[in-house]
Amino acid sequence: MALYANPLIKGFTTNPTLMRKAGVEDYEAFARKLLQAVPDRPVSFEVFADDPEEMEMQALAIAGWGDNVNVKIPVTNRAGEFMVPLIRRLSSSGVAVNVTAILTLEQVELVAQALHPSAPAIVSIFAGRIADTGVDPVPMMKEARKMLQCRPEAELLWASPRELLNIFQADNSGCHIITVPPDLLDKLSLVGKDLTAYSLETVSMFHEDARTAAFRIETNAVAAT
Repeated sequence: MALYANPLIKGFTTNPTLMRKAGVEDYEAFARKLLQAVPDRPVSFEVFADDPEEMEMQALAIAGWGDNVNVKIPVTNRAGEFMVPLIRRLSSSGVAVNVTAILTLEQVELVAQALHPSAPAIVSIFAGRIADTGVDPVPMMKEARKMLQCRPEAELLWASPRELLNIFQADNSGCHIITVPPDLLDKLSLVGKDLTAYSLETVSMFHEDARTAAFRIETNAVAAT
């Protein structure tokens, strides 16, 4: 697996939406196959129940798939009910939770209170979705990092990045982790690129695409007398 061979990648994550788009039909079979391929790095799998009791049963089952598994728990269910009691029970019992779909500092504060101080955990803030609403996520991420200081085993994650710049923003914000899709990984080669050369490449691209498409513009030139 090419991504597993990439030393920059320290872990993997997925969710039901990504798995559906990828054509996965058997959730557990896919997860177990992935864990065989990635036995030594953290992998996050998400529950998909909406009822807290069923979420808990799914979480415990997922946690049993491997020692390197993080169980993703949405910060609320569809009714908007905070999953704080569930997160507290799982964290206290030693399950490495990845609390996901967080978009507010209120949610971060509640999650921090629910996590066991000595239990490993991931707090996933969807910074990209925050930015999609026209709000700069960087100040929020910095504040979230402060909120998690009381939970030294909890790692702050910048989720749903939109551009390569987000990697640097996440680092400057104090995030421990950022999820990076393959299309952004491919852009890492651009870091430090000479912008003058990049400009020339862009102009050349426009010219070549116009030539290849055989575009024509009718002009009526008038000679000066």
